Amino acid sequence: MKRLLLVILVAAMLVLAGCADGTGTDNGESTVETDDSLEDVDSNGAEDDTAADEDDPDPEKTDETETDEPDSGDSPDVDGELEIHHIDVGQADATLLIEPSGETMLIDSGDWRQGGTGVIEYLEDQDVDRIDHLVATHGHADHIGGHDAIIEHYETERDGIGVAYDSGVAHTSQTYERYLDAIEDHDVELLVVEDGDHIEFGDATVDVLNPPAGDSGSDLHYNSVALSIEFGEFSYLTTGDAEADAEERMVDEHGDQLEADAYQAGHHGSTTSSTTPFMDQVTPDVAIISSAYDSQYGHPHDEVLEDFADRDIETYWTAVHGDVVLTTDGSDVALETEHEFSTNASDLLEEKPADDDDTQASLTHSVDVPAAPLVG
Repeated sequence: MKRLLLVILVAAMLVLAGCADGTGTDNGESTVETDDSLEDVDSNGAEDDTAADEDDPDPEKTDETETDEPDSGDSPDVDGELEIHHIDVGQADATLLIEPSGETMLIDSGDWRQGGTGVIEYLEDQDVDRIDHLVATHGHADHIGGHDAIIEHYETERDGIGVAYDSGVAHTSQTYERYLDAIEDHDVELLVVEDGDHIEFGDATVDVLNPPAGDSGSDLHYNSVALSIEFGEFSYLTTGDAEADAEERMVDEHGDQLEADAYQAGHHGSTTSSTTPFMDQVTPDVAIISSAYDSQYGHPHDEVLEDFADRDIETYWTAVHGDVVLTTDGSDVALETEHEFSTNASDLLEEKPADDDDTQASLTHSVDVPAAPLVG
């Protein structure tokens, strides 16, 4: 197996990947096992997705539910509990995983307007001293908006960042540039991942299902990092902003491996994701949607909520449930929410604000300006 090391040349805004033999070590310095090597990483010149302002209410109530998990066959024995924290970051994504040994993985870091502040506060509240694995599903500002601040905070005030992971598709926004600057300034190891890679994460099995191996173009969504995480008999799937074409490829390539007990809805609950063939393969009991209450995109889209209701999927939406924490011992699953609300997708559909409110939110929304080209 070979590792892929992403070498950052910030001055030229180029990202190059090379290969070096390597094996895993303890204390969070985990490895990515890869089947193939990459030579060049494509650059995407499109602007960042924009994201709506978020409401950030204080905790009020909690709601706990438990679901029975089906027997998935010969699953490894595990000790302790895996925690998956879906942090309420408005029209953005940020998910914290804590393995029983205390090893941590942060998948995305919220919107650029928040500058990582809310995510850092949440991590501190959870007594997270080190981020062993920092994943950027893709380079849009509503997914890596806090990466630079989180790297700075943990590298200077805590026990650091173990390894950062990237799809290898660069972006030309100021947010992405700050992320690369932080990686370079603090000499954080950055690895390019692709389909077929495996991330060592304690007793959990983490398989990379997307982006495709090899040259897959420069589209950020098509190359969004998708992870299948198994812990005992429990399985979890997160796909970032992977859309219909990426979902179709994953169905063709992975089939039954997509089946998951819990699913973080792709692209904030947009109809561009969670397509019928994909959901037919995933068949989750639980879905978590991360988006703002007043999403200027109308996320989650009505059609997605209607489909989740038809499938009888227990659905959580950070806009109304707040932070959503899933805990599993590898068999039983419990979910706790910051605010109490129905998990019936039909009720969530009724709770969505009127279209006029969404339109107004989009009119008052600002954008993340792409960085000017660097010369010299």
